[in-house]
Amino acid sequence: MDYTTFGRTGLQLSRLALGTGNFGTGWGYGADPETATAILDAYAEAGGNFIDSADVYQFGQSEEILGTALQGRREDFVLATKFTNGAAPDANRLVTGNSRKAMVASVEASLKRLKTDRIDLYWVHHPDGLTPIEEIVRGLDDLARAGKILYAGLSNFPAWRLARAATLTELTRAVPIAAAQFEHSLVHRAPEDDLFPACEALGIGVVTWSPLGGGVLTGKYRKGETGRAEGLGGRVFQAENTALRTSTVDAVLEVAEEIGSSADRVAIAWAATHGAVPIIGPRSLAQLDSNLGAATLRLSAEQIARLDAASAPVATPPRATIRTVA
Repeated sequence: MDYTTFGRTGLQLSRLALGTGNFGTGWGYGADPETATAILDAYAEAGGNFIDSADVYQFGQSEEILGTALQGRREDFVLATKFTNGAAPDANRLVTGNSRKAMVASVEASLKRLKTDRIDLYWVHHPDGLTPIEEIVRGLDDLARAGKILYAGLSNFPAWRLARAATLTELTRAVPIAAAQFEHSLVHRAPEDDLFPACEALGIGVVTWSPLGGGVLTGKYRKGETGRAEGLGGRVFQAENTALRTSTVDAVLEVAEEIGSSADRVAIAWAATHGAVPIIGPRSLAQLDSNLGAATLRLSAEQIARLDAASAPVATPPRATIRTVA
C-alpha cells in the first residue's frame, strides 16, 4: 500500500484507514473479536498503518478489541480514537459532550481499554452544541502537554468552526488542529464546497468516512441485500431515493464493469482522489479484501470526470444580496 504525508505533520499514513466501528457486537451488528482481529491482521499485512476508533463504537468493545489485538505491535500503527458520546448507552451527562471534564474522563477510559499510554490522534467526535471552541482547544492542549495524546483533530465540525479552532491554536501556541474528519462520497459531496478548501488552506490533514455512502454505491441494495439499511438502525445509510443517486450508482457500476473491478473499489478510489485518507469499515474479511483493492486502483482522468458529472449536485441559485438603505 502507498503512503502519504498527513497534513503538516511528519506522519506517513497508509492511503486507506481502517475504521473499527464494526469491531464488536455491542450495537447488535458487527464482528466478533476473532473476526475483528483477523481483519486487523489482514489490513496490517497489506501495509495499512492507520486505525480509527471511538469510545462509543460498540459501546467500548471496539477499543477493547484493539487494546488486546495491538499488544506487541502498538508502534506499527497510528492509533486514533474519539470522544463525545461516551462508551455506554446510558453514559452520564458529565462524561459526554466536549467539556474539559468529559474530555479528561474519556481519554483516561480510552487509554485503559486500548491498553496504551497515549493516543496518537484524538478526535472530538462532533460538536455538542454547548462547549465553546476555546474550551475544546485548551483541553486538547492540556492532554498533549500531559503526554496523553500526540495530535488533535475535529470530526464532523463545520468549516467555520474548524477554521476558528485552527486560528486559536496559532494565536495561543496550543497543540495544532492537525486533522479533520467528515463524511464524503459520490452521494455526499457537500464538503467540496467548504471543508476541503479550508483544510487545504490551513494545512490540515483530511480523513473521510463512509466513502461507500453506507453501502449504496456498491449497488448491493439493488439486489435485495440489507446491510446498513437495517444494521445499526439504518444509521450512516444513504438510500437510492433520487434520480441523481441512481445516475451516480449507475456510473460507478459502469466504470467498475469496464475496468474489471468492483463498485466498492471504484467508489473508494474516487474518494481518495480528493487528497483525503478514506476510512474503510469492513465487517468481514471478504469486505476488507475487496475494499483494499481500491489502494492500487488508478482511475483515468476520463473516468473521474464521468463520475464527477454523474454525481454533481444540482446547483442552487446564489442568495439574493440584501441591501439596506440608510
